[in-house]
Amino acid sequence: MLSTFIIALREGLEAALIVGILVAYVVRTDRRHLLKPLWTGVGVAIAASLALGAVLSFTSAELTDRGEELFAGLTSFIAVGLVTWMVFWMKRTARYLRDELHGKVDSAISTGPISLAIVAFFAVAREGLETALFIYTNFKTVGAASTATIGLVLGLGLAVVLGYLIYNRSVKLNLSKFFTITGVALIIVAAGVLSYGIHEFQELGYIPGEDSFLWDVTPWIAKESILASLLGGTVGFDTTTSFIQFYAWAGYLVAVLVPYLSKGKSPAAPKVAVPA
Repeated sequence: MLSTFIIALREGLEAALIVGILVAYVVRTDRRHLLKPLWTGVGVAIAASLALGAVLSFTSAELTDRGEELFAGLTSFIAVGLVTWMVFWMKRTARYLRDELHGKVDSAISTGPISLAIVAFFAVAREGLETALFIYTNFKTVGAASTATIGLVLGLGLAVVLGYLIYNRSVKLNLSKFFTITGVALIIVAAGVLSYGIHEFQELGYIPGEDSFLWDVTPWIAKESILASLLGGTVGFDTTTSFIQFYAWAGYLVAVLVPYLSKGKSPAAPKVAVPA
């Protein structure tokens, strides 16, 4: 539940802020007639994200056991790559995101409303499609779908509320600290997803060491227990963790967290990212 909540809150607020920037700029420049194509692009992006989630779930359910393991492993690796790229992308471009989106809106308006809808679609779809893939893989690591779903709904709901309040200047949020903290949390969750993907490939025989465990705590913590699901979804804990799983988990955290938390290499995010 906690992991899906963090993912949904972080990615949902990013999408909400992007929509807020687009809407605020269109309104501020007295182009309200263009709100319809803008919201159309946003709506299509949301629908595409939901469709991707449905396709992933349906595909997984229709595969054989080995096919499902292969699919889960591949999607896990892809999700880790996308999330890693996105947290660094946001850290690097957050300060200039508003100006970049304004420039894209101006260029699109000169072409026509369809171009504006396309700009809005890609701006939101970038977050939505990544979220759908990462949420799907995290669901696989958590195992408890009901609690994970609750976390997803709560995270998205809070993201929408915060996005609206920031847009209306009802609240001020230090986005630099928020994105840094949630970025660290996403990286930790991604390490767990990476470990899960390696486990799936070990079961397929593609990676050796399936039965070479660093620890096996199943006598004390049941694999399907709430505690195991909570730890698995947040920090990637597995009751039977192989040496390769642990080395990949720890290596990923060191390789990603060190440059992510280093100062002076990337500009900080602004305190409030939505213009008046």
